[in-house]
Amino acid sequence: MARRKLPARQLGFQTIAIHGEREHNDTQAHVLPIYQSSTYVFDSVAHGQALWRDEEAGHIYGRLSNPNVQATAGTIAMLEGANLPDRPFGLLAGSGMGAISTVLVALLSAGDTIISQQSLYSATHALMTQIMPRYQVQQVTFNGRHLEELEAALARSPRARLVYIESPANPTMALTDIRGAAERAHAAGALVVVDNTFATPYTQRPLEMGADIIVHSTTKYLTGHGTVVGGAVITRHEDLYHQKLMPALINYGAVAGPMDAWLTGQGLKTFPLRMARHCDNGLAVARFLEKHPAIARVNYPGLESFPQHDLARSQMDAFGGMLSFELKGGYKSGERMMDRVQLCTRAVSLGTVDTLIAHPASMMNFRMSPRDRATMGIGDGLVRMAVGIEDIADILADLEQALIGCG
Repeated sequence: MARRKLPARQLGFQTIAIHGEREHNDTQAHVLPIYQSSTYVFDSVAHGQALWRDEEAGHIYGRLSNPNVQATAGTIAMLEGANLPDRPFGLLAGSGMGAISTVLVALLSAGDTIISQQSLYSATHALMTQIMPRYQVQQVTFNGRHLEELEAALARSPRARLVYIESPANPTMALTDIRGAAERAHAAGALVVVDNTFATPYTQRPLEMGADIIVHSTTKYLTGHGTVVGGAVITRHEDLYHQKLMPALINYGAVAGPMDAWLTGQGLKTFPLRMARHCDNGLAVARFLEKHPAIARVNYPGLESFPQHDLARSQMDAFGGMLSFELKGGYKSGERMMDRVQLCTRAVSLGTVDTLIAHPASMMNFRMSPRDRATMGIGDGLVRMAVGIEDIADILADLEQALIGCG
């Protein structure tokens, strides 16, 4: 059976999410089956040789490729490049950190430097500060809000190969000017990697702003239901994809399995619909918290009071469901609020249909020294929320009662 062809004209975002990458299946099933197989059969020696030489499309072994993995990676690439003239290339990894590790292993060598913003996801921070130095890869940091610091870091780092950005950053929601960072990095001969997990391609598409590589934790919004641990790597450079990233993923072994890929593919079909509600609810929660007497500061790019609101409007189509806020009562108030929530779910991670809430100082960042937390903008009273798609009145009512006594 021939693969169905999508129309040649530019498709809408929701249409891409539903139809995406079409993968051949011999069953004529409406939904792509789960190909839960570790290996694939050759029709003949000649057929096997043609597959190994990439002269014929097909699959050989599960670590190399799989129909579910290929289809889901292709769909995410289409979403990230929705407005690009040429379609990007996508890989699926076994976790978000598998995706990030694959990029670093693929593109960095001993003696190289990676320049990253100061505020990073804790596991990314650990990878760059504890593991990569063992391979003589140096990390230099800059304040993502200030591109002059990036310029200075590039000027003093002649072997800078990558500039690594989270925008919005975890958990402070600080933004980096992606276009400006890409211009400066490219002028210095460095590639730009953007972790787009928080924003998702629904709200911003960094490849369209000059970034070279996107990484995702597909665990989060792209799957959306808390059933998968996975990651993705997307690039607009065919040579990087074939010569660097794909070999690193295959040989490093951080590949995705067919079941997780299939679940992510199903989640993608409703991804834009979910994100619209996440964005609406996120803004409503941010406005509620901004007026609450127990709150010292709310970090949400969609608020007019957010220091980088103008930048957010210039590089984001919407502002997402992620926010953080600082309680006036500090650490004890953070613990009190966490113990009082009833509807909101006390858990790490984000991007599920229900609202998740976390207190970084006592949860995912508790192993960091207070100094390191302060450098990353994580105060003792900082609370992170991944606002879900429940009825907004119910989310606000839970916050109202949870904040009693936290001022």
